[in-house]
Amino acid sequence: MSASSPTPRTGGQILVDQLKIQGVDRITCVPGESYLAALDAMYDADIDVLICRHEGGAAIMAEAYGKLTARPGICFVTRGPGAMNAAHGVHIAQHDSTPMILFIGQVERAMLGRGAFQEMDYQAVFGSTAKWVVEITDARRIPEIIARAFRVAMQGRPGPVVISLPEDVLTDVESVGDASVITYVKPTLSVEILKQFEGHLQTAKRPLIILGGSNWSTDGCKAIADFATRFQIPVATEFRRSALFPADHSAYAGDLGFGQNPKLSARVKEADLLILLGARMAEVPSASYTLIDSPQPKQTVIHVFPDAGEIGKVYQPAQGIVCAPDEFALALSALNTPIDAPWAEQTQNAHMDFLMWTTTPAKLPGEFQYGEVMVWLRENLPADTITCNGAGNYAIWLHRYWRHTQPRTQIAPTSGSVGYSVPAGVMAKRQCPDKTVVVFAGDGCFLMHGNEFATAVQYDIPVIVIVIDNGMYGTIRMHQERNYPHRVVGTDLKNPDFAAYATAFGGHGETVRTTAEFAPAFLRAQASGKPAILHCYIDPQAITPAKTLDQISAETA
Repeated sequence: MSASSPTPRTGGQILVDQLKIQGVDRITCVPGESYLAALDAMYDADIDVLICRHEGGAAIMAEAYGKLTARPGICFVTRGPGAMNAAHGVHIAQHDSTPMILFIGQVERAMLGRGAFQEMDYQAVFGSTAKWVVEITDARRIPEIIARAFRVAMQGRPGPVVISLPEDVLTDVESVGDASVITYVKPTLSVEILKQFEGHLQTAKRPLIILGGSNWSTDGCKAIADFATRFQIPVATEFRRSALFPADHSAYAGDLGFGQNPKLSARVKEADLLILLGARMAEVPSASYTLIDSPQPKQTVIHVFPDAGEIGKVYQPAQGIVCAPDEFALALSALNTPIDAPWAEQTQNAHMDFLMWTTTPAKLPGEFQYGEVMVWLRENLPADTITCNGAGNYAIWLHRYWRHTQPRTQIAPTSGSVGYSVPAGVMAKRQCPDKTVVVFAGDGCFLMHGNEFATAVQYDIPVIVIVIDNGMYGTIRMHQERNYPHRVVGTDLKNPDFAAYATAFGGHGETVRTTAEFAPAFLRAQASGKPAILHCYIDPQAITPAKTLDQISAETA
């Protein structure tokens, strides 16, 4: 605790003071009567409070803040329905290993357990998704609990913390000291650990590094790129972690996501040494757990992860190292550069395979060629452009043809959460106003949290949203045609005019039906200085960058 003399404050004021001490500069929320005392304390707090249109959008914005800063994103919602709406963001933070703290208003303490209006047991509700769920029942313990919450959210494998705030705790007046600033503890590496790692590397013939996880620093990303340069070792990235390694680096082998390059998949299988650095190789990057045998891999696996509980959870490693991935990357500078790297030619081939896979899009049905649009964006937007997407087949083009070269320029859910992109993009542009932020959304994805476009207009956040409209839930239709060809049910959509939607809110909107129309429309959207939506119509047959719907149906038949 600090040495200053405590002064009487409401619980709401104590809470907001703790957030200020921890460096919180931005909060998302949907207001509720259950935490009015905390809202009132924000009035004089010099904190940017973003009022959102849906608790799911508010929670996603907070999660995106965590991705951008490696500090917990902060979200406030009211009890009951508000909490359940916000569960969307908590689930994403858990899967994506993102530090986040969700504050939920609660009924007064005397009403707990009576089934009061909108009462819920948040321990039971969020116990399987949050790292820690706690209800504050004494205002004097607010500094203690907030300090612990920041530690839990950031340390080990980062993730979400949920804090329940009984309404009368926030109005109680108490004299209590403040907690100190929290910096999370990182495990340290020993010389012996590095020597063992070096020994594995010296005997390898076909090594491959796979990067993943969260809380990477810019220095850590640079360090692993420098290591790859010195050792001429190929590096791949996990699903939606492409920004961890520069795509223009001669050692980059590509990303392990949906629709992954078959040649990269083969490299994972054929490697004799796999270095999982911050990566977990869960279902998507492992191609449904087929690239690495479990529990005993054929490859020698070195698993570097900040949480010991994840090491050996699926794959038994030859060496498990409890360490933050960027700290390990920085430590690799101590290793001597090898005179001869027997895998150097493989590394060159891996990068050439990546370039071939991502250079020339295939021609697909329709006048709007999405692949050509992605190449135009790649060639014309700044290198520090932040791209945001949710879930859906439309994202496969983005992941395949966009090439990230700088850290924290990809804000996307590894949880596969539809509706993520718009609120995440609003937060990205609010947090990084000098950068170009482009949001990609399918027609189904957009309408799940597209109402946060109103938040962008309210706060003059000029994010550009590209809506890819094929008139259906495309990913589900693809699986439907693969498993039940020509029996379409539940996947067709009748959509509004998304350009008119944008202008109705006070933004800029344009309709794009051909490839040639896209670039001029995008430039006009940029020049408008407003939040913008480009409504792009894509042929329903163009379901993936490589196959049409009919081709997928025919394969099943």
